[in-house]
Amino acid sequence: MTTKQVGLTHPLEKLDWEWRGHQIQYMVMGVGQPLLLIHGFGASIGHWRKNIPVLAEKGYRVFALDLLGFGNSDKPVLNYTLELWQAQIRDFWAAHIQKPTVFVGNSIGGLLSLMVMTDYPEISAGGVLINCAGGLNHRPDELNLPLRLIMGTFTKLVSSPLTGKFLFNRIRQKHRIRNTLYQVYRDRKAVTDELVEILYQPSCDPTAQQVFASVLSAPAGPKPTDLLPKLQHPLLVLWGDKDPWTPIKGAKIYQERANLGLDVEFYAIPDAGHCPHDENPEMVNELILKWLDKL
Repeated sequence: MTTKQVGLTHPLEKLDWEWRGHQIQYMVMGVGQPLLLIHGFGASIGHWRKNIPVLAEKGYRVFALDLLGFGNSDKPVLNYTLELWQAQIRDFWAAHIQKPTVFVGNSIGGLLSLMVMTDYPEISAGGVLINCAGGLNHRPDELNLPLRLIMGTFTKLVSSPLTGKFLFNRIRQKHRIRNTLYQVYRDRKAVTDELVEILYQPSCDPTAQQVFASVLSAPAGPKPTDLLPKLQHPLLVLWGDKDPWTPIKGAKIYQERANLGLDVEFYAIPDAGHCPHDENPEMVNELILKWLDKL
């Protein structure tokens, strides 16, 4: 096992775990009830840098890992699916945690948390979904015809041996990453050089383009509407109310369950975008800790 240090706001010790022949990076901090933090598309452990120390300080054993293909985990060329990452999370739990765990996820990490909670209720104690994705990718029926054609063409171009590298290298330029973040973060001050670097560095890997293309062309995966009826544990749902990628209107299924008192709590995070845990960590950390106190 090796350790690395990264220059984040709160330096976190990073550890390596071998899974199916691939090196996976993870970290752990604190003692107490286990929490496992799962990042979204293109992100990594560093996206939780404003949350991990606060949660650990309040008496929780906080784990976070880079999903295969992202962050400092290996990026093999293969077919990426939500089910692949779900298996990674389940096996990580079996190797390192082995106690009922609260799964905390942003975006596709939220959907993965919901999948793990409903498919493996015996390893879960609850879940926190932060701007939960409705799928790994948009389903064709969710897009109007012009956008469906545009996305289909873009996916073909970024997957092509002829145009893929060129297009990906343009997308991953730091000023373009920053501009994309400006679209999904309401507070531009939260889009720091540090954040841009967290997203940029993994894109320098020689196989990052193939991973990106594989994820874009992967199946959307299970729908939250199909997973929620199987829920057996308490759920906290937090949603940045200015999210352009997963608009808050898509949170209606969670709000309805919360209104019916079905073991779901829902809170909108005002004036926040797709990643409120990074944009407004004070409010998100406080809501998570209050909810955990009640578990």
